[in-house]
This record gives sequence, structure tokens and C-alpha cells, in this order.
Amino acid sequence: MRYIARELEATLVRAARSFPAVVLTGPRRAGKTWLLQHLFPQASYFLLEDPVVVGRLRADPQGFLDELRPPVILDEVQNVPEVFALVRARIDARPRPFGQWLLTGSQEAPLMQGVSESMAGRAAVLQLRPLSTRENSKVSLLRGGYPEVVARPSAAQLWFASYVQTYLERDVRAVTAVRDLATFRRFLALVASRHGQVLNKTEFAAPLGVSVPTIGQWLGVLETTAQILIVPPFYENLGKRLIKSPKVYIADAGLACHLLGIDTAAELAKSPFLGALFEGFIAAEIIKTQVHAGRRPELYYFRDEQGLEVDFLIPEKNGGVSLVECKAGKTVTPAMAAPMLRLAEAWRKKRPRSAAIRLSLVHQPAKTPVPTRAVAPGVQAWAWQDFLQQL
Repeated sequence: MRYIARELEATLVRAARSFPAVVLTGPRRAGKTWLLQHLFPQASYFLLEDPVVVGRLRADPQGFLDELRPPVILDEVQNVPEVFALVRARIDARPRPFGQWLLTGSQEAPLMQGVSESMAGRAAVLQLRPLSTRENSKVSLLRGGYPEVVARPSAAQLWFASYVQTYLERDVRAVTAVRDLATFRRFLALVASRHGQVLNKTEFAAPLGVSVPTIGQWLGVLETTAQILIVPPFYENLGKRLIKSPKVYIADAGLACHLLGIDTAAELAKSPFLGALFEGFIAAEIIKTQVHAGRRPELYYFRDEQGLEVDFLIPEKNGGVSLVECKAGKTVTPAMAAPMLRLAEAWRKKRPRSAAIRLSLVHQPAKTPVPTRAVAPGVQAWAWQDFLQQL
């Protein structure tokens, strides 16, 4: 499989030139190891899931590290958390040259705990998600962006089935003591069926026969391993009573389709989940653009108790905001822009006039493009590929 250039490359190289260590997080099989080995071909590589490597490291940690000749890639480092303190001691003794310790992990919470306790000020922390449409045009709503699926779409269903099984056996058990993996698999399917909905833990607990705290713990596992997106509501007071619960999405559209039993483009086009899947796909692509530029992910939705709802709200510089409405159809009408226009009016009343507001209606492309993007005063309609390219 040929290497595909990633948008994170420039940020990653800058980080390696500015910090003794770089920590790269992201879901399993997103391409973290391949990216590091491509950018730092001279670095030696050790997988901290290999029993032989882990055994050597734990039996004689100082001896193991003494044999290393940095730069070195330590892959899935959350499996041996004691390595953080050891690496910190090495960095403190020899802080230069920079970029000598390249660490990866697919379980963000345990990884970040080790970073905050031992590597604060010594490591740049970056995140890599699966491929975005900006990185490869083969990324799609049906297949998602995992590199191996993009490279071999004909084997997508087998790949996703294997991925779910591996994920259940490896990451879930590593993060928490899930006794009944069959019930957790049903939980995954249930999360997919609530894709794009406001999170209600009780709705998950009752069908599975588990407690609400257990559902909270399981959602935490999915978020820790970057399998779901939790999109919070916009919290700032605009003179309205706002919904306070977040929305939940399966992070990769291809995995969401697999969990929902959608195998073909024809099934997707007829699916009652098409609108929610399209919305989640756009959400994931927005977040990929942010984190692959080295920025903190910032994405919200808006809904008040009177029924005013806008799919996504993205804060911008100088108090500005971008409002995004997603429509899975190919036809757009002025009425579709009405919620954004109402929210924009409320926003302007609370903000200085200089604060910019962008209103975008994102849709599936038609075979014959329309001659203008203007769909209502101040609102532009974008085919989703064009919208994502201009982010």
C-alpha cells in the first residue's frame, strides 16, 4: 500500500524540531506508525504490544533504554505507562537534540495521564485521525477514511468486522473490565443506531439491561479510543433556553455504515440513517481539519427548547462564528437556511458588528452544478467536497 501524504506532516515536523518528545494519539489503524516511520526513517522502532519487547523493558528498563540510539519510536506506549518516567529522566539529562522520542498511543485518556504526570513541558501532543477527504478523494460516506479501507474498498466489510473484533478484544479489555463482550458489541450497534442524536444514557441502558453508570463508562471507553465523537451543545447564552446534552456520532462513517448493516451505495441511498450519517461524516471531517492542523477540536451544535436547531457551530477568530447546516439531498432551497438565519440574527444582537458570521448549507453534489452558491441572503450552498476543501 503506497504512502498517502497527511496534513499533519508539517505540524509534526515542527513539533519534533521544538520539543524533546512528540506524542501522537489517535484511533488504532489511523496511520500513526506509518506516518512517523515515513517522516523519521532513521528512527528505530519498538512496539510495546510485543510480549518480548514488553518483557525486556519491564525486566531491565534502564538496560533496555541504554541500548536505544535515539531517535526512537515507541508504539502503543500506554501499555507500559512506567516508560514515561524513564523517558522523562533521559530527557532531563539530555534535552537536546529535539525530536528524539516519538511516542504513539491509541487510548487517549491513559496516554494523556502519563504525559501530564511525567512529560509536561517536554512533549508536544498531536492527534491523527483517519484519512480526510482533503488528503484522499477516495474517502467517502460509505467507506470512511481508514487507510486500509481506502486502499482496498472491496474488502471493507471483512476489514471492519475484523477491526471490531480486534477492538473488542484488545482496547476495550485494556481500558475497562468489560465482562460481557457480546453485550458490549450490542452496545456498539445501539450507539450506531443513535448516530447523530442527543445523548440519552437511559435509552442505552434499558435495552441492554445494564445500569446508566455502566453506559457512561462504556461511552468513555469509546471516546477514550476515538471511536465516537461527542459534540457538545453551544453553551453561551443567546437569550434562549438551550438543550444541554451532547450529540453522539460514530467517528468514522465507514464503521458507522458497517455497524448499521449498510454494505452498498444503493443501500445507503435508501437508508433512513442517510441524513444522520451525512451529518456525522461532515462533523468528523471538520474535526480532522482542526486536529491535523495541530489545533484543538472545536465543534458544537445548537438547539433550544423552542425547536430552533443548527447542525454545527464552529468558533472563529475575533469572536466570529461559522454556522453549518447539513442536508443529505442534492437539492437545496431557501427554507433550509431559515434556522441559520434566525440564529445569526440572535448572534448579532449579542456580538459586536465586526464579528463575522459565515452561513453554509452543505449538501450532496448534483450531476449538473447550479450556477450560483447563493441560496438565501448571506447563505452559501456548498457541495460537501467543496466545503471541506475550503475549511
